Amino acid sequence: MNERLVILGSKGGPAIRPGGPSPTSSLLEIGGRRIVIDCGLGVSRGLVEAGVALSGLDLVLITHLHSDHVLELGPLLHTAWTAGLKKKVRVFGPVGTKAVWDGFLASLRYDIDLRIDDEGRPDIRDLVMIEEFGEGHLLEEDGLLIEALRVDHPPVTECYALRISHAGRVIVFSADTAYFPPLAVFAEGADILVHEAMHPDGVDRLVARTGNGDRLKKHLIASHTMAADVGRIAASAGVGHLVLNHLVPADDPEISETHWTEQTRTTWDGDLTIGRDGLDLQLPPSKSKRKIA
Repeated sequence: MNERLVILGSKGGPAIRPGGPSPTSSLLEIGGRRIVIDCGLGVSRGLVEAGVALSGLDLVLITHLHSDHVLELGPLLHTAWTAGLKKKVRVFGPVGTKAVWDGFLASLRYDIDLRIDDEGRPDIRDLVMIEEFGEGHLLEEDGLLIEALRVDHPPVTECYALRISHAGRVIVFSADTAYFPPLAVFAEGADILVHEAMHPDGVDRLVARTGNGDRLKKHLIASHTMAADVGRIAASAGVGHLVLNHLVPADDPEISETHWTEQTRTTWDGDLTIGRDGLDLQLPPSKSKRKIA
């Protein structure tokens, strides 16, 4: 398996616009595992365009239950099922994830039962295992370790950064969070840190466009991290490569990749990539292969 990180959806927030990016989701292929992180609208299409056979889904991780991270969980699993999924898929998510899945199953009960009877498919309800988690270890098997840290994303209390390790390599996903210094400890020494980011110049224009006024602005300021503060986290953690994702705003024509870079470079001088839909990054080799080289 090609070991890589693919940003499937780079936009923060649930709205989509013509020609614009999709909400948040990522793919991590590491150690022979195929891991989907978050399931914003467009994740199924993003996976297919990244060359992934949906019938080969393995692990799905949900950081929190905002719609731009979980809206397409059910449709992704159902689409994988109609594409030939026959093996079990494990879904890890915070408290409430099972209710999301059960609600989806209820809404599609007619279609599911019909396809089982008419097309001879296995029962999707037997193929998907939902495991709700809190802070700490999620999974440790075959050299893969997944850990979670509760971050600061009010008013959501069940929101978790994820640290995924295999063969000496570490990839960390911040989830949605305000500036949260403990995240630097959690991400210490990571090869790649994928961190949400907000650009200060775009907040007022975004609020004006959505029409939610002061309440939305207060939420954005209290619950997300400015790009310069993302750089502070990366520098404190000593990560190898910083990838900005869940960009707020991601579709403002007045804010280019150069503007994101300028903000982040005020505090971070290491390797930097601005996320975009379809971005494909090769993972560094395992430590054993580095030693051989």
